[in-house]
Amino acid sequence: MKFLILTQYFWPESFIINDIVKVLRTQGHEVVVATGKPNYPEGAIYSGYTSKGVQVETVFGDVKVMRIPLVPRGTASARSLLRNYLSFVWSGLRHFPKMLRGTKFDAILVYAPSPITAAIPAIPLKWKTSAHLAIWVQDLWPQSLSATGFVRNRALLAIVGMLVRAIYAFADTILVQSRAFVLPTSRYAGINKIEYFPNSTYDVLSDGLHMNPNLSDDLVDLMENNFCIVFAGNLGKAQSVETIIDAAERLRNFIEVYFVLVGSGSMRKWIEEEIEKKNIRNVFLSERVSSYEIHKIYKLASGLLVTLKNEEIFSRTIPSKIQSYLAAGKPIIAALSGEGARVVVEAGAGFVGPAEDVDSLVANVKRLYAASEGERVAMGRAGRRYFLDNYEINSQCRNLVEILSCRITAKSGT
Repeated sequence: MKFLILTQYFWPESFIINDIVKVLRTQGHEVVVATGKPNYPEGAIYSGYTSKGVQVETVFGDVKVMRIPLVPRGTASARSLLRNYLSFVWSGLRHFPKMLRGTKFDAILVYAPSPITAAIPAIPLKWKTSAHLAIWVQDLWPQSLSATGFVRNRALLAIVGMLVRAIYAFADTILVQSRAFVLPTSRYAGINKIEYFPNSTYDVLSDGLHMNPNLSDDLVDLMENNFCIVFAGNLGKAQSVETIIDAAERLRNFIEVYFVLVGSGSMRKWIEEEIEKKNIRNVFLSERVSSYEIHKIYKLASGLLVTLKNEEIFSRTIPSKIQSYLAAGKPIIAALSGEGARVVVEAGAGFVGPAEDVDSLVANVKRLYAASEGERVAMGRAGRRYFLDNYEINSQCRNLVEILSCRITAKSGT
């Protein structure tokens, strides 16, 4: 199958779509990527790229990547994010049709975390390239705008809802990363368009992606000699990092228990200030690391932590870190509600408590600390089995091709 992957975010930015592209190509499919200039999450255009003009490069062996100019995220304020989102739409509508002139594809796959507006440039490309348009929904719009506090005005949310309905109307297939997304998505699109397609990741323990890390000596020493709970990923408003810091403060007398937070995001500065203000010494704050390095951190961890805010929309989401945690074969502590909690419980992979419930999180850390090594190993193995059955990336990419092939055939009537 010949794919056009349209995404505002792509390598060297760290998103699951990078791995989807690699696996599709490895499985013999032709892949072209249409994207912007990398600037996430720091907000400045990466070294080696220019802010103006289009650029074409080849990555992952022979994958052609076409990049358009956009306004970088900057400080990630509401205004700068809006400019970033709109610039990708405008630049995509202007440049992608010319860059892809005369090219045909079987399918256009739009990777759609926030913002859903990134799918707009795919609409004219659908007609110009005679392709089946599939949108892979990672966040529910307009609900996520309200839940994160970026938009509170009901009239504006209603306008965004109409925009979402219009975008979905042009799609042939809407892929949702959580089964709990089906109902809210169906309010904006026909249920016959919607297919479940979860996030996935590599089987790192088999593929050897955890080898040859470059971690700081301080971090390795800390993790080798203490009971460390690792949180990896975006440190933003949606992740309820306040719950983690409150739990760490409550556990300060458990001298061997540390929280290792790996990542960046809008709440990182707040975390740094809280650590300093409250003299919290059982939190180690690490910068973002490569996929190779994070798997070494997982290997050294005593447990892996996932948290979300207590919002209805987030109860429908399965954070992509859960798949990575399950693959790592380590016990999970989850402070979240809904679908993400269901997966951890169903897998038998660890301990779960409600979103933003500090008492429950503290109790679950103590439970894992008190568990025997055999009990922790059993939880990790159960999680891995669940991962292999549901989220291994090679099998899921084959599933993606089967979904789209069947839908293309059904639409053509052949």
